[in-house]
Amino acid sequence: MINVSVKWQKELFKAVEIDTTQPPYVFKCQLYDLTGVPPERQKIMVKGGLLKDDADWSTLGVKEGQKLMMMGTADEIVKAPEKGTVFVEDLPEEEQAINLGHSAGLFNLGNTCYMNSTVQCLHSVPELKSALINYSHSGRSNDVDQTSHTLTVATRDLFNELDKSVKPVAPMQFWMVLRKKYPQFGQLHNNSFMQQDAEECWTQLLYTLSQSLRSSGSSENPDTVKALFGVDLVSRVHCAESGEESSETESVHSLKCHISQEVNHLHEGLKHGLKSELEKNSPSLGRSAVYVKESRINGLPRYLTIQFVRFFWKRESNQKAKILRKVDYPLELDVYDLCSEDLRKKLEAPRRILRDEEGKKLGLKPSEKSSGSKDNDIKMSDAEGASNGSGEPSNAMSDEGVQPEKETQLTGVYDLVAVLTHKGRSADSGHYVAWVKQESGKWIEYDDDSPIPQREEDITKLSGGGDWHMAYICLYKARVLPM
Repeated sequence: MINVSVKWQKELFKAVEIDTTQPPYVFKCQLYDLTGVPPERQKIMVKGGLLKDDADWSTLGVKEGQKLMMMGTADEIVKAPEKGTVFVEDLPEEEQAINLGHSAGLFNLGNTCYMNSTVQCLHSVPELKSALINYSHSGRSNDVDQTSHTLTVATRDLFNELDKSVKPVAPMQFWMVLRKKYPQFGQLHNNSFMQQDAEECWTQLLYTLSQSLRSSGSSENPDTVKALFGVDLVSRVHCAESGEESSETESVHSLKCHISQEVNHLHEGLKHGLKSELEKNSPSLGRSAVYVKESRINGLPRYLTIQFVRFFWKRESNQKAKILRKVDYPLELDVYDLCSEDLRKKLEAPRRILRDEEGKKLGLKPSEKSSGSKDNDIKMSDAEGASNGSGEPSNAMSDEGVQPEKETQLTGVYDLVAVLTHKGRSADSGHYVAWVKQESGKWIEYDDDSPIPQREEDITKLSGGGDWHMAYICLYKARVLPM
């Protein structure tokens, strides 16, 4: 780290830190926060001329305590007239953010689009934000290591900054802590940070939050992340050769959509992902044998995460290659037929009510089993927590991250609320973008620091088949019914 002072117009900013392991663009993002001058407008004088975004600090000769000169015009701020109409630009920043209807973008700090897109998707989960707000400020639990605690705090602070800022945010603190916790994200190539796999970032971050929030959770709700994202699986493991059979249970944070020549739709890929072969020792045969593992969903979360398994290791090029095949995915996903018999029985009643309410909208009569039931008075709006982004409480969580007074029932029906896409031929290159549904129902494409409104009908077109952006991770929100 080097501390410098920066002279801009009549102001002098002292003790501005330069992290020489990061490109100058990161330093420019810091100055943007201080001055309001966007990085592309900044002209900073250094040895050899103007400071370039991708310059090598070691060749510039910048020293501790040096004074740098910066020129550039800050973004204009429209001031409100003393009387008359109040425009969005005239409101305080927090009110501006609310009126915009979406959160801020994130600056790319040098191949960090994988991180930015992950953060934007997870930031769209209000219950996760609430649980982070309630995370202890005073210190970590003895069950959580210091770097996990620090990363959790950095996530909380970054989420908060995204909600309050109307300008793009530079996630420097979060990025530094992420690299400290998981050094793989700090890999360098030719003195530049390498592109990383967004799914690995998503998985590692959720794992850390799971550990931290579990330790700080209440006895009634000890595991926030599991309640929000955890999928319980029950599996039948059998060997056709020996006739041996056993059952296994596990909890995962995502379902895999496996892609092959037979898979044209997400549902087909999910079925493939729930069946696999493994080789292990057979006690009755006294040697290794092939076992088939067939899994069923035995417990559903509030938010269902699905990863399209598009990347595989290609020995010839020694990198992760990409499967470009088009795989369609729906705005509304029903996972009923992927569930165990026990879970299906629990879903039948709420699903019947859901169908009847949908039928009422079309002028159809309710089914006999539920006609005359008090449940028929449930409004359809109560069953559409996911589709309208209202953040209604689920069977496990409320917006405050605690057990709700009124519990709700899952239906097995989910609505798409976020898509993380990848453009390019390799997971460790190309570009990642987040597409997030807002509470208003509108979609925003977060291409790093540029939030761009999108039409809902265009979201499902990110299904692959070429070099354009294609879905890599989909996040679905459960439709629930009050009990």
